[in-house]
Amino acid sequence: MRVAILMGGWSAEREVSLVTGAGVADAIARLGHEAVRIDMERDIALKLAEARPDIVFNALHGTPGEDGSVQGMLDLMGLKYTHSGLTTSVIAIDKQLTKAALVPHGIRMPGGHVVKSESLFLGDPLPRPYVLKPVNEGSSVGVAIVTAEDNYGDPIGRDVEGPWKHFDELLAEPFVRGRELTTAVLGDRALAVTELKPKSGFYDYDAKYTDGLTEHICPANIPADIRDACLEMALKAHRVLGCRGTSRSDFRWDDEKGVEGLYLLEVNTQPGMTPLSLVPEQAKHLGISYEELVATILEEAK
Repeated sequence: MRVAILMGGWSAEREVSLVTGAGVADAIARLGHEAVRIDMERDIALKLAEARPDIVFNALHGTPGEDGSVQGMLDLMGLKYTHSGLTTSVIAIDKQLTKAALVPHGIRMPGGHVVKSESLFLGDPLPRPYVLKPVNEGSSVGVAIVTAEDNYGDPIGRDVEGPWKHFDELLAEPFVRGRELTTAVLGDRALAVTELKPKSGFYDYDAKYTDGLTEHICPANIPADIRDACLEMALKAHRVLGCRGTSRSDFRWDDEKGVEGLYLLEVNTQPGMTPLSLVPEQAKHLGISYEELVATILEEAK
């Protein structure tokens, strides 16, 4: 097959997407297919029309590659592509829409609400500690944890650096203390549970993509009921949202509260495939090679 690998783009996650795309392209070539690498620019439709691929491997992260925009374009062009479709992508990139879809199905997620960034300079939207994050960004881009001891001020200072300076609206959620867990789904199978232990701070963008800043424990050293709950919730979220190929669900677990302290934070419909990424790591733990992982994602393209 001729496979076009869409990578790069102009989101905050461009560099990560380029690494994902390069790894995927090499794997596609090793699988015996023709790999056409395309760094997405504004003329992407023209480039795809010229490439005439059998399948598009969507290796983009963030907007517009993960929010339904590229999916809609590919649908209009009649091209088969990997990962989730338009509707799923629109819902999953939006943390509030994700809650609206998953919570009625019994999946526990933190409460909270969307606030105008301007309102934060007048007072806190929730009791401290709480989390502020963009409604539709991935990879922990723009996440701030507001505590009584931080340097943001009380109320938050208008001139203090934070996501409120870059986004008009933010999602405010109660902070869930405890441990960072994540579970990947491939096809219709939840793979494993990994615990993430940042060397300092929390699991932000730098901690995710800088070698040595976060310890990955796979499989996580957690009780069996917590492991099973993560696997069950991740697979259920994957199915309810209608994800395709692979997804990754991120959790916070308050280990003082047992299963009742486990909260799903978000579902990533196009998780990274870099050397530091969690989906390839969990697949490898189960004996699935990087090439087999890519082949499975290709098989589920529509």
